[in-house]
Amino acid sequence: MALGITITVPLRAFSLDLALSVGEEVVALVGPSGAGKTTALRAVAGLAPGTRGRITSGDEVWLDSEAGVDLPPEDREVGFLFQDLALFPHMTVAENVGFAGPRRTAELLERFGIAHLARARPAGLSGGERRRVALARSLARAPRALLLDEPTAGLDVRGAAAIRAVLREHTRAAGVPTLLVTHDFHEAAALADRVGVVVEGRLLQEGRPEELVAAPRDPFVASLAGGNVLPGTARPGPDGLTLVALDAGGEVRCADAGAGRVGVVVRPEEVAVARARVDDSALNQLEGEVGAIVPLGNRVRVSVGPVVAEVTAASADRLGLARGGRAVAAFKATGARLVPLGR
Repeated sequence: MALGITITVPLRAFSLDLALSVGEEVVALVGPSGAGKTTALRAVAGLAPGTRGRITSGDEVWLDSEAGVDLPPEDREVGFLFQDLALFPHMTVAENVGFAGPRRTAELLERFGIAHLARARPAGLSGGERRRVALARSLARAPRALLLDEPTAGLDVRGAAAIRAVLREHTRAAGVPTLLVTHDFHEAAALADRVGVVVEGRLLQEGRPEELVAAPRDPFVASLAGGNVLPGTARPGPDGLTLVALDAGGEVRCADAGAGRVGVVVRPEEVAVARARVDDSALNQLEGEVGAIVPLGNRVRVSVGPVVAEVTAASADRLGLARGGRAVAAFKATGARLVPLGR
């Protein structure tokens, strides 16, 4: 059973235009605040006035503006996790979960590890516990689609990790189309089978998380996925390479073809760091001041001029990197991609 979405929703500054099909999988919409992501969820649920287009769940039509079909929210059979959770403060945990589907209350309380909280009220729960209650409630009526709006918002690192684990387990077990909204690409990649990047109401790129990381088609997508984006001007170079004069200074070679204004996209893990230039014509080498040095377990993320590199902690120690010092960021022509600048 697939969820088919082809909609236009007028917003204050732009219109949300979205065409997407969601099978029995998790699809995440990721992008900046105000991009239209939550509006997409509300449109699917029947809560966004003015929505035009077509929304289907399997053979059932929820919206067909040309045919005059627009099922009310209560007939669309969706489970909706609102960002503010929308728990009823005067009800117990068991009453909240059972509000939409009392027959499954005991089962869901047990599945989400909140059976011991059945008689508690939302005000007495932690942020993670409240989210578990809201998630359990969203599944209480055996929905035909599951809509999750910023499911880890407001939680600390440990709480967010716990909720992500719950989501991974239960969204798969639900076996229904799941549409998830988040501003965090790494959360989307951890939870979703496919990710769509939305900016100002437009779907810039959609695909499996690893596809967006390896082959971004837009500088915003590349940056959102954690890549360096170095703006510059491209021209043909020798040996089939492209030469890019960087706005920040210096010139690099790329195996990708390109011309005019481009962004050179290189992943931090593709960048090596040295104390000085090395004699290797195959490498692009950019000298710069060392900026932030961020430990990441057994790896270290370090800024060298406009480039962010990710190296092993042992390498960082051996180099003796210090903020304000000088270093060289190096990467191969085959390790960089070009994306056109300007949307």
